[in-house]
Amino acid sequence: MGSGCYIDRKNNAAGDKGSKLVFKYFSLSLVALVLGASILTAQTNIDLGGMTVDTSAAIEVTADSLSVDQDTGQAIFLGDVIVGQGELRLQADKVEVIYAAETSDISQLIATGDVTFVTAEEAAEAQAANYDVATGMITLSGDVLLTQGASAISAETMLINVADGTATMQGRVRTVLQQGNN
Repeated sequence: MGSGCYIDRKNNAAGDKGSKLVFKYFSLSLVALVLGASILTAQTNIDLGGMTVDTSAAIEVTADSLSVDQDTGQAIFLGDVIVGQGELRLQADKVEVIYAAETSDISQLIATGDVTFVTAEEAAEAQAANYDVATGMITLSGDVLLTQGASAISAETMLINVADGTATMQGRVRTVLQQGNN
């Protein structure tokens, strides 16, 4: 007979500790395998095709309207807002611009409503985005969907490092990876 593990229910006497022990370890191994796979899918690293952005480059914003509050140092762009910085393109219903108090440079862009982040090879959608200009980090949050060619990955959040062109997806990561001509 082969060296595989099996349980012969027909010839198994009630209370047979050996079979119960094998079944118990098999069950625990299966649970550990499933939990391990879940942990591995909780975070996924993504290469964004080498796209990098010079975070000191000018930021261009177009929108249907703009309101500025000099006292708080905030500017709010509304309606079909498009933000561009080098190869970076971010589109949303609303973008709030926050200026650094000490330098008057843009320190942060907060985008909400139908947020789209686009590069030459990828597109990501989310409910909100926060771009920390100083660190070059963009956080997309809320039903994030990234498409790269025919492949798609979704998660709760996506952290994009525009300085080195990498990203990390976290929180219930799900994917469909197309292969060959599919």
